Amino acid sequence: MRLFRVFMAGVAGAATGVAASMLKSRKAPQERERKRRRDVNARGRTGNATILDVANGVITYAYEIGGMEYTASQDVSEFVGALPADPSTLIGRPAIFKYLESNPANSIVVAEGWTGLRFQPPAPGPKPEG
Repeated sequence: MRLFRVFMAGVAGAATGVAASMLKSRKAPQERERKRRRDVNARGRTGNATILDVANGVITYAYEIGGMEYTASQDVSEFVGALPADPSTLIGRPAIFKYLESNPANSIVVAEGWTGLRFQPPAPGPKPEG
């Protein structure tokens, strides 16, 4: 009986260790998304897209690869500085996107250090006199 208890304690300890290890190695969704963007940005091919909508920090865009049409969305709320003051001005405009050749649906229009959005920032206004 004592041997059985020692065995069960060992099994419970091992299970706890495995569970803790699995939880520790899981990445937060934001970190997985950053990794995906880095991968697509580093290895991706480029193409032309059209911005369909910009709402609530999400850009929806359409593109075509090999005769297949794709519509994708990307949460760009982390990239407010890469957007115009009025993001709705992007709707209907062209953009460059990057995608993985092995999975053309895996695409981005903005990543850390890169943007495929095409817009002219507003010209600076006249300097105040004084």
